[in-house]
Amino acid sequence: MTNERRRRIEGIVFLIGFGLTIPVANWMIGHVGTFCAPEGPCLLPVLPGLMAPSGVAMIGVALVLRDLVQRRLGLGYSAAAVVFGAVLSAAIAPAALVLASGIAFLLSELADLAVYTPLARRRLVGAVLASSLVGLVVDSIVFLWLAFGSLQFLPGQIVGKAWMVLLSIPFVFYLRRRDERLGLAAA
Repeated sequence: MTNERRRRIEGIVFLIGFGLTIPVANWMIGHVGTFCAPEGPCLLPVLPGLMAPSGVAMIGVALVLRDLVQRRLGLGYSAAAVVFGAVLSAAIAPAALVLASGIAFLLSELADLAVYTPLARRRLVGAVLASSLVGLVVDSIVFLWLAFGSLQFLPGQIVGKAWMVLLSIPFVFYLRRRDERLGLAAA
C-alpha cells in the first residue's frame, strides 16, 4: 500500500470516528452513567468524589481525533466533520442539548485549531496535548452553561475529558513515530 493511500484511509477512519463522537456523547449524557438525574445528565465518576456528565469521554476523544483528521486529510475535512457530527446529534439528543453541544463543539474546535495548527509540524504530541487542553476547557464551560445553566460539573468535565486525551497520547506518539519511519507526510 502506498503512503498516500495509507494516509487517506487512516484519515477517513479518523474522520468517521470524529463525526460520530458528538451524537454518541449526546446519547451517553442521557443513557450511560452510575447515576442519572431526573431531567438531568447521567454522571460518571472521573476521580474519587468528582462526577461529570458521561459524554465527557467522547468529547475528550473528539478533540484528539480532530487533530488527527487535520493531520491526515486537512482542515476542510475537519470542519466538515464538525458539521456532520452536529447534524447526526440532532437525531439523538433533545433540541436544547443539540444546540449547546453544537455551539460548544464549534467554539472548542476553533480553539483547538488555533493552538494545534502552528505547533503540529514541529511537535505533534505537544500540539495534540496543548490544543486538546484548550479545547476541552472551552467546550466544558460553553456546554455546561448552555445545556444546564450551571458550571456545577466544570471540574468533572475538565478532568474527564483530560483523562481521555491523556489515554490517547500513546497512540498519537506511536502514530508520529510510525509516520517518521514510513515517510508519511501530514496533510
